[in-house]
Amino acid sequence: MALLLTPGADERIILHIGTGSFHRAHQAWYLHTLRETGDADDRLWSIAAGNIRSDMNPTHEALAAQGGRYTLETVTPQGERAYETITSITRVLPWTAELDALIEAGAWPQTKIIAFTVTEGGYYLDEHNRLDPSYPDLAADLDGARTTIYGALAAILEARRRAGAGPVTLQSCDNLRSNGERFHAGFTEFLDRRGLADLKQWVEANTKSPCAMVDRITPRPLPEVRARVREATGVDDACPVMGESFIQWVIEDHFVAGRPAWEKVGVELVESVLPYEEAKIRILNATHSCIAWAGTLVGLRYIHEGTHDPEIRAFAHDYVTQDVIPSLSPSPLDLGAYRDVVLDRFGNPYIQDTNQRVAADGFSKIPGFIAPTFRDCFARGATPAATAVLPALFLRFLERWRAGTLPYAYQDGVFDPEATRAMVDAADPVAAFCADRGLWGQLAGDPRLVSAVGGAAVRVDQWLAARVASGKQHA
Repeated sequence: MALLLTPGADERIILHIGTGSFHRAHQAWYLHTLRETGDADDRLWSIAAGNIRSDMNPTHEALAAQGGRYTLETVTPQGERAYETITSITRVLPWTAELDALIEAGAWPQTKIIAFTVTEGGYYLDEHNRLDPSYPDLAADLDGARTTIYGALAAILEARRRAGAGPVTLQSCDNLRSNGERFHAGFTEFLDRRGLADLKQWVEANTKSPCAMVDRITPRPLPEVRARVREATGVDDACPVMGESFIQWVIEDHFVAGRPAWEKVGVELVESVLPYEEAKIRILNATHSCIAWAGTLVGLRYIHEGTHDPEIRAFAHDYVTQDVIPSLSPSPLDLGAYRDVVLDRFGNPYIQDTNQRVAADGFSKIPGFIAPTFRDCFARGATPAATAVLPALFLRFLERWRAGTLPYAYQDGVFDPEATRAMVDAADPVAAFCADRGLWGQLAGDPRLVSAVGGAAVRVDQWLAARVASGKQHA
């Protein structure tokens, strides 16, 4: 018996996996805007949204109770707030361990795109784009479970293949570099390891995986957001989201079964996303983490507080100016201007984005956001002194975690707590940290890396001591 309302023949569905704040403030907003401002053809597109895990069930159930409708609050750096009711999610798929609803929706011929926001760690890839089955969730899926994007999509696409539902685009919406290519590499390896030769052949013939760059700061909504929405709109929305007014989406225009006319609402459709994502990942994402780790170490709660701290801002500014811009030049972007826009966005005091949220997942962020600049600097014979401050901050952050003195719970989908304790308890924590292949890949143990991070760790310690001495250390 069907679980869901089957779409009409003319409907076009995006099945989206991951109904967190980012999707609802970003991709769902773009489609909502297109549906609101476009023509009749544009209004045929809608989203069927579900999850592969149960951890978001309360929010997901609230979204279902509201028929997929929710309020998006955006705020400018000047404090101007705006409210929109987003209506592009027309089907909220109930969660079950077997993912029945996702599988049914994925087998509809009207489903033209299967998109997903699973965060960087959810791809379980090493630096060579190979799967790392040491992660228990991935190992379980290799045995037939459905707890990762790979296991879920294997089940969804097998149902689609058997139904003869036709081609579909698999669209990554995460900060993973070369996300479409790397997802495809991981997924095809997964199918090989599972022995799903027929499905792999179908995937190669019937899917494409375009790369994309996504950008909008979307903090976890605090209770105040619901209160502001109620006051501004009169609606008691149980699952509102909020984000900055800035938004950007760059997508490679490689779709196999059609797509919405996103270019009508500001999405950049390009042949290659590479220069955009390199600038975003290294300048925005890495500096975001830098500010979060540094701010936590000196007792700050919010990203904007660290951004307005001259010393923390200098860490981020110098990293981009001294090491990233030379690494990415020449570029079609004005990298210096992009750096300044990013720091202005981080300084928005009305976003109330927490260090806890941004400091998370460091074991995915070091290899993805920061290690590439080390490699580029070493290749051209430069010493990455400014870049080295970022992992040095993270190492001191991990030492606080080990001591139990972080002001919040550290969240990381891929780190090994036991191995991390051993790392920070080592006789030489810097050497142990720099020897971790999960963090550094082929750079692990490189004397140049150890020297740079060691020197930066001394500077971070001196900075922290000076903060205490001057009374700038917050409680």
